[in-house]
Amino acid sequence: MYVCVCRAVTDKHIDRAVQEGATRLRDLRSLLGVTEECGRCAQCAKECLDDAKLRHCQPRPVSAPQPLHFARAA
Repeated sequence: MYVCVCRAVTDKHIDRAVQEGATRLRDLRSLLGVTEECGRCAQCAKECLDDAKLRHCQPRPVSAPQPLHFARAA
């Protein structure tokens, strides 16, 4: 689906940009040019960005904290 008609940017372009590290709308603007012309694509681009981040930027599992061991003074 076309997201930005002015720059011919599709949701697949945004998906690929997220895979390459884009995390903010500002990143999409610098990489793909979205929102530079008329700005009508901003909301849709943000939604596509958020969807792509959910698919590609899964949080890493947090391991349980290890107990602290203090050395005893002799």
